[in-house]
Amino acid sequence: MTLIASVLVGLIALLHVYIMVLEMFLWTTPRAMKAFGTTPELAAQTRVMAGNQGLYNGFLAAGLIWGLITGSAAIQLFFLACVAVAGLYGAATANRRILFIQTVPAALAILAVLLAR
Repeated sequence: MTLIASVLVGLIALLHVYIMVLEMFLWTTPRAMKAFGTTPELAAQTRVMAGNQGLYNGFLAAGLIWGLITGSAAIQLFFLACVAVAGLYGAATANRRILFIQTVPAALAILAVLLAR
């Protein structure tokens, strides 16, 4: 179960690295605009805000990676909870799809980490 938990945490960390790259560096590209449902005009207007959002996603990824490197379930659980809460907020305020992209995987990883203890 420890391997499954580590793989899930690692995948969520990689997801947040990907989101960070999209938001910080690729926000005005067709790929990012399609992913986030923006237009070229909106992407241009919100570029700085998206970069800031991306930085926070990078911090989530860094925390999850830190938890994996140290093997600390507490660190992993803290950052997974942060991911889940951010996903709940995003699903409630921006797009319900975020619930399935962010919150559900984080909840599954939380369960796996708890079972691996």
